[in-house]
Amino acid sequence: MSYFVTGATGFIGRNLVDSLLERLERTESGGDPGGQSPPGVIYVLVREGSKGRLEELRRHWGAGADRVVPIAGDLAQPALGVSDSDLELLRGEVDHLFHLAAIYDMTADAESQRIANVEGTRHMVELADAVEAGRVHMVSSIAAAGLYRGTWREDMFEEAQDLETHPYFATKHESEGVVRDECRRPWRVYRPGIVVGHSETGEMDKVDGPYYFFKLIRRIRNTVPQWMPMPGIEGREINIVPVDYVARAMDHIAHLDGLDGRAFSLTDPDPPTAGEVIDTFAAAAHAPRSSVRIPAAATEAAAPLLRLALSALPLGDLVADRALADFGIPRSVLIYVNYPTHFDSRQAQAALAGTDITIPPLEAYAGKLWDYWERHLDPDLFRDRTLMGAARGRMGLVGGITQVIEQQIPDELMRLGRRLQGSVSLQKSVRGRVVMVTGASSGIGKSAALKIADAGGIVLLVARTPEKLEATREQIESGGGRAYIHRADLSDPADIDRMAGEVLAEHGHVDILVNNAGRSIRRSIALSYDRPHDFERTIQLNYLGAVRLILKLLPVMRRRKVGQIINVSSIGVQTNTPRFSAYIASKAALDAFSRSIASEVIDDGVQITTIFMPLVRTPMIAPTKMYDRFPTITPDEAAEMICEAIIHKPKRIATPLGTLGQLLYAINPKSIDYILNSAYHLFPDSSAAKGEDERAGARERATRVETRRATSDEQASREQVAFAYLMRGIHW
Repeated sequence: MSYFVTGATGFIGRNLVDSLLERLERTESGGDPGGQSPPGVIYVLVREGSKGRLEELRRHWGAGADRVVPIAGDLAQPALGVSDSDLELLRGEVDHLFHLAAIYDMTADAESQRIANVEGTRHMVELADAVEAGRVHMVSSIAAAGLYRGTWREDMFEEAQDLETHPYFATKHESEGVVRDECRRPWRVYRPGIVVGHSETGEMDKVDGPYYFFKLIRRIRNTVPQWMPMPGIEGREINIVPVDYVARAMDHIAHLDGLDGRAFSLTDPDPPTAGEVIDTFAAAAHAPRSSVRIPAAATEAAAPLLRLALSALPLGDLVADRALADFGIPRSVLIYVNYPTHFDSRQAQAALAGTDITIPPLEAYAGKLWDYWERHLDPDLFRDRTLMGAARGRMGLVGGITQVIEQQIPDELMRLGRRLQGSVSLQKSVRGRVVMVTGASSGIGKSAALKIADAGGIVLLVARTPEKLEATREQIESGGGRAYIHRADLSDPADIDRMAGEVLAEHGHVDILVNNAGRSIRRSIALSYDRPHDFERTIQLNYLGAVRLILKLLPVMRRRKVGQIINVSSIGVQTNTPRFSAYIASKAALDAFSRSIASEVIDDGVQITTIFMPLVRTPMIAPTKMYDRFPTITPDEAAEMICEAIIHKPKRIATPLGTLGQLLYAINPKSIDYILNSAYHLFPDSSAAKGEDERAGARERATRVETRRATSDEQASREQVAFAYLMRGIHW
């Protein structure tokens, strides 16, 4: 027995060929009734340039060149572009022609889907006639039903509804119609549900279907504790089937007699709802599951109102698309959340009766699917961690929405323009340029210095401790980079003047200044009444020191008509978090100074960028032991934000939560004060902050600070950790 398979190198096709090869082995060894047949051959349609891929698959299948034979062709050509000589070879030899070649991707453009799905099927029918195929097996899809409301039986076709909703629905329906109307050979049609990975190995070849939601599930897992109650949606049925079931079911049904001219739904007769699917994968990912789900009827009723609201809002659709893009979710797949169709599969189930070919419950193999995705398909596995790639990794939760709220569209357009012009490159950003990084002895500054040097920048390392700077320089130079040490106490005006003069004398100029050095004090105002020096010291380093350094380097930047100043600010400036009055005031002062001078220097080619940095695990936060259990970003991730600033030169870089806090405070500041007051009483002052102020106990009690719900900072309570995860990145 011989077969001809299109799409054999695709995901379903590979598994089908596996099953067909097993059948041939059984048949030829006498393991099947009617055995002792001549050696069977599987002819595989491949593009001329894809034969190397077939060789890899042959090794995977364990099949020789005489068992799996390539036939060069093209879906877009009549009779699939098969040559006359190959047509002669195949004529009368093909017992079963399986047509799987198509586009199974809802994100593909309409024209590509039409050519592959409709014209490709028509050309397959031409080939089937030309080679006198014994039987044609066409792989369609449940999408051929469109958005049919109700139960879709296997004998239904013309009843499809709302095919115009998406090109995928229309082309799958039309291609099935080509077989029904134009194929003169005996035919059978198979309509798989949403195909996922192998139920035993988890293997999958691409992110599709429910996999689009995996990144969102992982983000929730990394943001919210697993025990946290979560709301969810119920949605309607999502019919998911593993690829091994689809392949084995097709193989079995294809070889049964008396079933020609029928369609078979390879679907789950008892499918889960969208909410159940999400919860199943959340359990596999150890993420929180929904404790209550919004009924499908409610979400369906709200959908038109949401669409109306988006259309009424300026850039509403853009915001929605970018919010979804943050998680890698195409808007088109949301159709399946409230998919209105139940698929009857009685014909397929009857054909499979008496076999071990069944659909396992999703819970039985969801863990394998998740594990395979996390190891092989997770987009972050392929994240570019170079300086240029840093620009693509800092979009946090619903990043698209907040970028628009921040009025960052001009910056986004400028970034796009620079990409199109080819100017966003590692070399053009820093290679050969002098970049000064203050606070470069540890933490964010050190990580940023290493990245910049690795990209070819000439890094000037500035901090108080020469021994630590020397270690940073040695690390840079061991990697082939260039770095110079310029020790300075940035809280000492005279030392800043000395260091700046030294830098200009030795290097002539500074192209990019990264004002990263700073100090933070976490102390409530009640413990600060006798400590005005806290404010003076913080202002001296974080504001006056940074301003003095800018004043020394800015004239040369303006004279050379090029330069950039990057100020590492804090998310606290946006959210006004309690206990950080000294720190936030100093950072806010630098922000205001920078905004004011930016309009004076922009025509001299000097750009100023402010980064509202979230909580970073650095030595600065070490005294507050409670932070040990709080969600933070790493110094390396913070350095990526600095790299983004260097590449794109935006006006500001902020996290979504920080911008949301800034927006809410502008709308209703008094309400935000009450919310922050609750957080103030939830989190105590650290032991380091209390320090010398134990004498102030009576005064502290009088002001009722630290008397409600406060626990020792040495070990964060469950309540504190949960709150910190909800407000990820904010320091409390």
